[in-house]
Amino acid sequence: MSNNQTVGTIDKFDDYQGHQIDKLTLSNANNVSISVITLGSTLYELNVPDKEGGVRNLVLNFEHSQDYFENPFYICMGIGRVGGRIADGQLVVDGKQTQLPQNEGTTTLHGGPDGFNTQIWQGEIGKQDGNDVIIMHHLQKSEDDGFPGDMDATITYSLSDDNVVSMNFSAKSSEDTVFNPTQHTYFNLGKTSDIMSHQLKLNAIQALKLDDKKIPTKDRIDVEGTPYDFRKSKSLGDAINAMSNTKEKGFDDVFAVHPDAHNIIAELKDPDTNCSVAIESSRSGMILFTANSFTKDHMNFVRTNGVGHPHEGVAMEPMILPKPGQEKDFSEMTIKKDQSVSYAIKYHLSF
Repeated sequence: MSNNQTVGTIDKFDDYQGHQIDKLTLSNANNVSISVITLGSTLYELNVPDKEGGVRNLVLNFEHSQDYFENPFYICMGIGRVGGRIADGQLVVDGKQTQLPQNEGTTTLHGGPDGFNTQIWQGEIGKQDGNDVIIMHHLQKSEDDGFPGDMDATITYSLSDDNVVSMNFSAKSSEDTVFNPTQHTYFNLGKTSDIMSHQLKLNAIQALKLDDKKIPTKDRIDVEGTPYDFRKSKSLGDAINAMSNTKEKGFDDVFAVHPDAHNIIAELKDPDTNCSVAIESSRSGMILFTANSFTKDHMNFVRTNGVGHPHEGVAMEPMILPKPGQEKDFSEMTIKKDQSVSYAIKYHLSF
């Protein structure tokens, strides 16, 4: 074990609707730090040193808790029980259908109107291999979010001396249910107000064809020869511009990913700062969202002094995909009563 240790602290962030929101921070020996706030288990900061002797935050954030609730784009929040969209809010677990609350028209998006992101989590600094870690815990009750079973959920955040941020999502439920969590992190690795100059490599040969409600269909798109082809690192700006004639005018798409030998599914780099993040996940899918509809409304981002911009960040959200051709089959993300299940996402940082 290294003599250098990751150290954690807890500070008050602010107050929201009568509740104190805390900020928990981990710092390593390389002047890298991460902060998570108890509102929505939200990744608040991911700071790395810059060449001017200061630090730069690589993720989008707001100054106040109120801003997170007024913004509809899940800014860097913990997502669950299920990331992505459930058509018509109709969930089937072991042949039993449950009608879920809907929060995007007739769709249940990112766990519905009372998902993980809306909850105030219990946060503490714990220990793991001699280093401090952030532990977020919440009991997600069925009567609150409409999913089967009361779910005991924990998200553990760690920061290593080789600048790897790890997030471990674990859960156990009182009934058979579904669990497919993610972190809705928006990256901007540079110093500008958008990510158009960023380079993206994505280990995916297919994207899922979506219907007009952005629900995956049984069809898949071969990425070769299309704007969806990120098999070799290329400009995000060029790819977004190639989507300018689409309704989305950018990406809000689901990719079938194939982790490499090191479980890396995506690599994002800003050529101007030479800063990069490689995303590690063993799960089968990833949502790519390029913040196409960001505006100045409810976009009081710290980095741009309260003015939002289209494509200000890019979100890459690992998750489990349904089996090909069985888009309404939730068996891949079903967990049994009292079964403990964990999923990990890691950000490998270079700067």
